[in-house]
Amino acid sequence: MRVGAVSAVATLMMLMTSPAALAVTPDDGDDPGNGLSTVETLALFVATPLVLFAIIAGLVMLPSLGKGKK
Repeated sequence: MRVGAVSAVATLMMLMTSPAALAVTPDDGDDPGNGLSTVETLALFVATPLVLFAIIAGLVMLPSLGKGKK
């Protein structure tokens, strides 16, 4: 029980003191570009990892497919 309480308090303190809230104010020299469209976001964060997974899985299975059954 004590370990859970200490862990919860430590996590809460880390979240409360995180500097993420400071990210709202831009710094000198910041030059943000245009935002991504919905299609670009889906392609970048959904389609690309799925395609890479399929390519890697195919390359891993390729040697076993070439051996065939004896």
